[in-house]
Amino acid sequence: MRVAIYGAGSLGTILGAYVSKAGAEIELINRNKAHVKALQSSGATIVGTVQFCQPVIAYTPDEMSGQYDIIFLMTKQQYNHEVVNMLKKYLTTDGVLVTFQNGLPEMQIASIVGEERVLGCTVAWGATLQLPGVCELTSSPDALSFSLGAISNQRSKHFDRVKELLEMMGTVDEEENFIGTRWSKLLINAAFSGMSAVLGCTFGDAAQPRASRRIVQALIKECIDVCQAGNIRIEPVQGKDIVKLLNYTNSLKRVFSFFIIPIAIRKHAKLKASMLQDLEKGKLTEVDAINGAVSDYGRKVGCPTPMNDRVVEIIHKIERGELTPGFDNLKFF
Repeated sequence: MRVAIYGAGSLGTILGAYVSKAGAEIELINRNKAHVKALQSSGATIVGTVQFCQPVIAYTPDEMSGQYDIIFLMTKQQYNHEVVNMLKKYLTTDGVLVTFQNGLPEMQIASIVGEERVLGCTVAWGATLQLPGVCELTSSPDALSFSLGAISNQRSKHFDRVKELLEMMGTVDEEENFIGTRWSKLLINAAFSGMSAVLGCTFGDAAQPRASRRIVQALIKECIDVCQAGNIRIEPVQGKDIVKLLNYTNSLKRVFSFFIIPIAIRKHAKLKASMLQDLEKGKLTEVDAINGAVSDYGRKVGCPTPMNDRVVEIIHKIERGELTPGFDNLKFF
């Protein structure tokens, strides 16, 4: 069985390092030639909340050959049409694409390869690419978990093997209500990644000051409201019912929600959003697939999302060079 991680940046390199360390063969594929060269010569160096170096198999997309039974997809989803159509020819007839992407990418991928060949996975940890071949794990080691699910009623024959590979790094929850799991991750990304990108800071820094925490709280509330309007049940995250903790219908619950936000994110306080990392590199972000996805669904179910709309607007202005990430952007809310 051949397994690859396509788009092995910070998350993919760390996952690949753990899987390789456990003795399984997995191939890391990335367009960044400097990163690939460092992985080939020195292995994957993991720093941050854990420290180890692991030899890995790594190469660039133009060096791909043959077919794979499992491909973990970790590219930005704005390139999905091009990337998934390319990867389709590298999948075996019963091969499966496992998307780790933000937002709600499964249906678009399924339209290209078929529902039965798509699995979705959300991660509850974060990472940053520090240097070629060097990735920082920014989440606590006890927060290394995955949620795995399918959108097809026909379970992939490779589901169990995918789960085994992920368990080489952390715990894996099999999700029957995978769309609810997707929204759990989307809620966190819309609130904390969105504000991390707008303010130019970590998740923890966005959650501490009262002014920025107020926006984080409002972004969370909008996600919960659109899901309730669309009859979507948001799943717990690492055993915590985030709706019960963070939703509010009266002033007392609102105060409690505001108080608990920094506590709820403490294991990931050092995480810097991938959107912010993209902005720092002068790249376009996935904001349309994150906060924009909340806004799109809100319009569909008739639920206003002014805060998510504003995050999309601000980040697009940063992309165009009209603004820069920073706490001065709070004045636009």
